[in-house]
Amino acid sequence: MTPRSLAALLAAATLVALPACGDDTDSSESTDTTAAAEAATTTAAPELDGEIVVSAAASLTESFTELGEQFEAEHPGVTVTFNFDSSGTLATQIQSGAPADVFASADTTNMGKLADAGLLAGDAVTFARNRLAIVVKPGNPAGIDELDDLATAGIVSLCVETAPCGKYADQVLSAAGVVIPADKVTRGQNVKATLSAVADSDAVAGIVYTTDAQGADADTDEVEIPDADNALADYPIAAIKASAEPEAAAAFVEFVTGEAGQKVLSEAGFLQP
Repeated sequence: MTPRSLAALLAAATLVALPACGDDTDSSESTDTTAAAEAATTTAAPELDGEIVVSAAASLTESFTELGEQFEAEHPGVTVTFNFDSSGTLATQIQSGAPADVFASADTTNMGKLADAGLLAGDAVTFARNRLAIVVKPGNPAGIDELDDLATAGIVSLCVETAPCGKYADQVLSAAGVVIPADKVTRGQNVKATLSAVADSDAVAGIVYTTDAQGADADTDEVEIPDADNALADYPIAAIKASAEPEAAAAFVEFVTGEAGQKVLSEAGFLQP
């Protein structure tokens, strides 16, 4: 074979090989792009939709209402409906089959009842803490400065014994050795009703959560209870196992325990968990 023939043969071989190399590259890039797209589709968080019912302690009314609006803005397909009342009442409702997707309690006792009954979707998480305070009429005309003054103040408003705020109040009064005559005590269904009794002049003073005392605006004044004489309330939250919208319920729990929820709760006067 002459040198010229050999050169021509090599050139032809090169031309044949070039398209093959180009085809391999295009195929590899196409495969990689498809795999990346499939991975992105697989890992993308699903859009949440549906309606969830959140049963929450009455002391969470303002904070959770705000958090519900924020959650709905972040998840436009979800509607959050609230059921606010004393934790004891809410726990009984849920045990009786009342619809609820999330439960937020003002104590661990009522949450424990649902856990023991196997009604929770997972472990409850403490998301906030609270303390008690004395509330009086604006200007404190009765001159109530401490727990001892409640024994002779007149009508005192307390939460019912089945509500956490009532149990905590009884605990604080007992520890301080303060006895209020039974005929001088009026009991509210929950902390909001207890606060209203003072605001509406049905009682001279009352014991509520610090957050409610601070959020009462000009209706009442707050008299602080020293930490040494106070009670610390733990607030746990959990999704309900029977929820028809388990993803949305879990997302709401995560929202409350996350940065956005903690910011709103802290601004309302709740203590960090």
